Amino acid sequence: MRLLAALLLGLTATSAPRTEHSPLEIGVVYWSMNIAGQVAMRRGLEQEAVTLRHDPSHRPIRLTELVGGDGQAGVDHQLAEMDQLEARKPDAIILQPIDSAALSGPVLRANRAGIPVVAYDQYVLHGHLACFLASNNLLAGHLDGEYLANRFRGRSRASPLRLAIVEYPYVSSTVDRVDGLLDALTQAKLPYRIVGRYEAVEPVAGAAVGRALLHDHPAGTLDAVFCINDGGGLAVADAFERAHRHDTVFATIDGDPRAVASIRRGGAIAIDTAQFCGPLGAESLRWTYALLAGKPVPRQVLLTVFPVTRENLGAYPGWMGPIPARIRKPWPPHDLVPGTQVDW
Repeated sequence: MRLLAALLLGLTATSAPRTEHSPLEIGVVYWSMNIAGQVAMRRGLEQEAVTLRHDPSHRPIRLTELVGGDGQAGVDHQLAEMDQLEARKPDAIILQPIDSAALSGPVLRANRAGIPVVAYDQYVLHGHLACFLASNNLLAGHLDGEYLANRFRGRSRASPLRLAIVEYPYVSSTVDRVDGLLDALTQAKLPYRIVGRYEAVEPVAGAAVGRALLHDHPAGTLDAVFCINDGGGLAVADAFERAHRHDTVFATIDGDPRAVASIRRGGAIAIDTAQFCGPLGAESLRWTYALLAGKPVPRQVLLTVFPVTRENLGAYPGWMGPIPARIRKPWPPHDLVPGTQVDW
């Protein structure tokens, strides 16, 4: 199986040696093509590759693109793909980790082999990353929390916000989103009680969580559900809409067009703090190219996010951007959302 995968990647002994005039070889290992936001990130990266190829001032690049998958099988597949890429010795690897801990081993091996690794969307616990790019996930969770605190202001300790959390505690982005949410509720001094914690990050798990939530929390016993992404969260919200459960507010993260449509029609989702998925993918390749060109590269880039509600739908440009110069919160006191952060 490994030999077959190597042949598919072109890892043959007869491959022509690369020279300083050869295209830059960049391996890209994606997480999943079943999560719509991640598909948009890939589109942004590939569009940037087209831009670079058409610029005569840039050295040509060649991408080897691989996809891990979902669940533990996806993690195992991604680990094997990293082994295959490292055997090829590309000029750089762009990695979207499925599991922040599990992918530490391949990153450490790439470090020892002198192959720079740029990670985007999710962090890696161990090993050196030449650059890490992500949406500002702590901010995304915080904005959802601010919205809930504003919507449910006036709650007392005797009648706290009854909140369920749909999480995925295996990667940095989703952990940060939950942390941001709870920080915002605490800062707002809104009494709340977590009545259940569930796990989902993609549609199949989301549908199962939707059924479990409806079973565990009958009408009138649940005020809000926070979903760490739309990949799983849309299926959860769909389950509530099919059950005609209009007593529960959904706060989600990603910016999936279906979530935005739910907000527009007054569906279950009240706020969806959106990533700029296309620009995130594009920036990942742009900084990788800069690294290979010998230019200074930041340690971390955190792209800003956009809190989408019914009040500001017209200002949201969509997943592919461009990122607006100014983003204002659609709830009092209507402060500006912090912009993209670049840490040198």
